Amino acid sequence: MASRSPLAFTELPVVDVSGLFSSNRQDRLDAAGELGKAAREVGFFYVSGHGVAPAVRSSLIDLTKQFFALSDEQKMAIYIGKSTNHRGYVPPGEEVMADGKGDTKEALDLGPEVPADHPLVKAGTPFLGPNQWPDLDGFQSAISTYYDAVFDLGRHLLRGFALALGEDEHFFDKYVTCPPSQLRLLHYPHNGEATDSPGIGAHTDYECFTLLLPTAPGLEVMNGAGEWIDVPLLPDAYVVNIGDMMEVWTNGRFVATSHRVRKVKEERYSFPLFFACDYDTVVEPLPAFVAKNEKPGFGPIRAGDHLLAQTMQSFTYLIEKQKRGEIGLPEGAKELSSFGQEARQKADADA
Repeated sequence: MASRSPLAFTELPVVDVSGLFSSNRQDRLDAAGELGKAAREVGFFYVSGHGVAPAVRSSLIDLTKQFFALSDEQKMAIYIGKSTNHRGYVPPGEEVMADGKGDTKEALDLGPEVPADHPLVKAGTPFLGPNQWPDLDGFQSAISTYYDAVFDLGRHLLRGFALALGEDEHFFDKYVTCPPSQLRLLHYPHNGEATDSPGIGAHTDYECFTLLLPTAPGLEVMNGAGEWIDVPLLPDAYVVNIGDMMEVWTNGRFVATSHRVRKVKEERYSFPLFFACDYDTVVEPLPAFVAKNEKPGFGPIRAGDHLLAQTMQSFTYLIEKQKRGEIGLPEGAKELSSFGQEARQKADADA
């Protein structure tokens, strides 16, 4: 397999993706070329020209602040552990990373609003189904509008990645028909006595890629030399990072870059949309990225099972269910942080 170590970068590139929305194919190809370069060399980058309206983003932020200002009792009324499809409120300490430490944030986890009578929901597909919504005027409508806008941006990015990989721009569309793409509303409370500790620990993202809208600094990404690089705020831009599934599809050409959030003094909100493929999608290296007589760097992975396994190892309520024997990890489940720069640095150190 070709070298999988991206550059020892010190800052993130900015990619103008407005060309992906153009009716002119050359515009789309030009934007896709820059997108692919950033994905290969860094795996983490800003995107401008994204088309998500400022008013839509402002409504998201305003209503999120209203939600997290509710009492603990009101928020726990929609606790994620009450959900059958992993949707709802996540209190501080509920989520743990590979180091086993609970982090300091709170969250509201949402996804596509899939009705209970949908065939995939009736079949028991994990992560799909109705959301748990708080009782706040206008909340569901505004958040759903934002979800649709950022998911549409994700579709255009996915087509850009397809072009960058030498495939037809609609190559991946068949894998994204009803995906469990999660939107997280994250809140890192103010802490005037904060020390240098994680707000959320080091990890990669389990899906194809992530579209992040942050409101304050704190995000860090690991470069090819194993160094943590700060990700400053860039006005009117999204932060995009490659996830585990794109690393597999490209046989490591695109890297699922490890990242973390520092515990900072100022209050911080963050909004990642984890762009996933359909649960039953079997992801394995594309033929174009496996040389003749070369063994692929990754075996086939069922996308949903990978997402489920990682989630089951990082949420307390699911860990407790496993201890009680109520649920079990999918066959072939990987440990947390099995992809990305952190895993590669560890492998190099053990070699």
